[in-house]
Amino acid sequence: MWTHAPWRGRHLPHPLPPAERLHAYARSCNAVEGNTTFYATPARTTVESWAAQAPPGFRFLVKLPKTITHQARLHGAEAELRAFLHAMEPLGGHPLWIQLPASFGPEDIGALTSFLRRLPATRRRAVEVRHRAFFEDARSTARLESALAGCSAEWVPFDTTILFRLPPATDAERDAWTKKPRLPRRTRALTEFPIVRYLGRDDTDRTVEGWREWIAVVTGWLREGRSPTVFIHTPDNAEALPLARRFHDEVRARIPALAPLPTPLPIEPATLF
Repeated sequence: MWTHAPWRGRHLPHPLPPAERLHAYARSCNAVEGNTTFYATPARTTVESWAAQAPPGFRFLVKLPKTITHQARLHGAEAELRAFLHAMEPLGGHPLWIQLPASFGPEDIGALTSFLRRLPATRRRAVEVRHRAFFEDARSTARLESALAGCSAEWVPFDTTILFRLPPATDAERDAWTKKPRLPRRTRALTEFPIVRYLGRDDTDRTVEGWREWIAVVTGWLREGRSPTVFIHTPDNAEALPLARRFHDEVRARIPALAPLPTPLPIEPATLF
């Protein structure tokens, strides 16, 4: 997300060479989703560049490749998993994001458990499921929670409830309606490091309205001694960066001891000379 084109020159300095873009992003937010790894495993030298640009305490959430999660469905794919883990080593102990397809259901919990146990003990695990049974059937929910807790893995909710509350009003919202999962909101944490993915609307007021419950939940987690990570999205993501900072400010207003986010780099005005 640190290369999102609409942010250039508005929320992040532009132009910047590739080796400085993540560093600039990290002056605005202290966590990022690594979604591109879903499509291809990057070269280790690329990941080394990410690690070098990230300040201490910066959080990466990197998604496993679809060849492992969607095509192999966590069975086999040993060579692909080894290559991915080798490439990600420079990031240290940041969590691995295992996003599973909507067809991956309760009957697949055994495969998930076996896969999680194959991962290095030094890497935290974060699992995102999209099968409705995990959200609507109490027995399936309990089985998945037990499997994840037994492997010290977190359940990552992807909250799209505000997106689907009203009909779409922009092209990006209409596109999101055809692609994003429509599932109940989940607010239960399993580990010390809960992770939330929140998708609002392109209307800022509606996005803020939709995250009110998350402000209360995240505040509660912090008071319990947990260390949550929250990712804020909108369908077009044009204002996602300042919205993420606003969410952090609202939580910090309730918990003043929470460290502030860094001061963003100045955006230099365009010039002809």
